Amino acid sequence: MADVPVSGSDLTVGERHDARRPLEADLPTQVHVPNPALAPAQPPRLELRGISKSFGGVHVLRDVDLRLGRAEVVGLLGDNGAGKSTLIKIITGIHQPDEGNIWFDGQRVDRLTVQKARALGVETVYQERALADQLPLWRNIFMGRAISGPLGFLRVGAMRRKTEELMGESMGFTSAVLTPDTSVTGLSGGERQGLAIVRALHFQADIIILDEPTMGLSLKETEKLIHFVEGIRAAGKSAIFIDHNIFHVYSVADRIVVLDRGRVAGEFPTSRYSLEELMDIMREIASGGAYTEAERYRAPDGAASGAGPTGSAA
Repeated sequence: MADVPVSGSDLTVGERHDARRPLEADLPTQVHVPNPALAPAQPPRLELRGISKSFGGVHVLRDVDLRLGRAEVVGLLGDNGAGKSTLIKIITGIHQPDEGNIWFDGQRVDRLTVQKARALGVETVYQERALADQLPLWRNIFMGRAISGPLGFLRVGAMRRKTEELMGESMGFTSAVLTPDTSVTGLSGGERQGLAIVRALHFQADIIILDEPTMGLSLKETEKLIHFVEGIRAAGKSAIFIDHNIFHVYSVADRIVVLDRGRVAGEFPTSRYSLEELMDIMREIASGGAYTEAERYRAPDGAASGAGPTGSAA
């Protein structure tokens, strides 16, 4: 290979330029690209610290900690009376905690109200579905948030067009039978839940709370609902999936938090625990009120941390 002349002189044999690599002077100006691994971690979308609540001397919640990350689905499980509904009412501003703090995106929020919670991006899809059955889809989508013109007149055409767009892109409604003017009574249970979820996403909800969304749904409709929940995570939003049925939650949740008699009995990443293990754990919690292997949380590679069956080192 011939030597490459530089500034009128030839390089020596030991300084020959490798033709496969450009000279340093030929390199374009490098742009610094930060390493994502070195970037500061973003705070969770929601964090509860030491939340307690009593009604008439009855302790409904005791020192509850709960964290919800970004683009994460957290399953919240527990028997009737475990405190799930009260916890959700605190997150949505309906109830005030007696003790503890609530944080959104790293900022503590005092005296959370329903209006504040909605402004912070919290939306709830209740088991009753909170839809007006006799009204068309477009009215349900824009209920309480109608598009209006500069003179205050409703832009019905714009709302119908946006509803049709959401039906095709977000809800997957491709049937010609369903139009923006179809009443909610023409939808199945899973489609109704999907409508409520899409409505929340359209109005930029960052946290969507699903309160027993599978109640009364068939297996096929439950599968459709799970698809909608996966869409929440895909959109970069977060969800709390409340249910008493672990089968429904396990397939879509990133973590499962188990409440028992007002306390957090355990927190379990679904990537590290099998469904069978979690079922055994929930049986133990239901029978004894506690999980004796609470320190056994698995390492990312699936290996146990060393706690034995009674919670002591094996």
